[in-house]
Amino acid sequence: MQLNGIILTLPKEIKLLIAAFVIILSIGFYTGLLFVGETSTTNPNGIEEQYLGNENDENAEVMRFKKSDKEMLTLVHNHILSMSIIFFLLGLIVSTTKLNRKLKLILMIEPFASVVLTFGGLYLLWSGILWMKYIVMISGVLMTVTYTASVVVILSQLLQKK
Repeated sequence: MQLNGIILTLPKEIKLLIAAFVIILSIGFYTGLLFVGETSTTNPNGIEEQYLGNENDENAEVMRFKKSDKEMLTLVHNHILSMSIIFFLLGLIVSTTKLNRKLKLILMIEPFASVVLTFGGLYLLWSGILWMKYIVMISGVLMTVTYTASVVVILSQLLQKK
């Protein structure tokens, strides 16, 4: 079965359904990024402080404590499960776009690597491997870039006529 470019031939109702899904999904995704920005985790030291706490810093504006085992397992579990579903569904839609095969594969598979590196990295950071904060930051940025590129490709092709 040939999927490349099938999105261009879908009925208007299905295109509207996909567009609505991708737009609402994006609102949720980018709201999550706003939360990351609000918790000061947009830089390596902020990431470390968010999960390991800052109770030794007397000059800290906001006191943070190291996350508990339960908090970390809940965070990692919830994010890996939910984001794998998000990227699976987005990947299915990307598979129907008319795009270079290699680029399409990158957009479909890379987010799964980023999810493991980002949230597995947070767990390893919390466990004491401090250099993981850089991996978490890079993989988080890469995940966001890939997500954004996928959404742009999907929405632009949904707007194209047959």
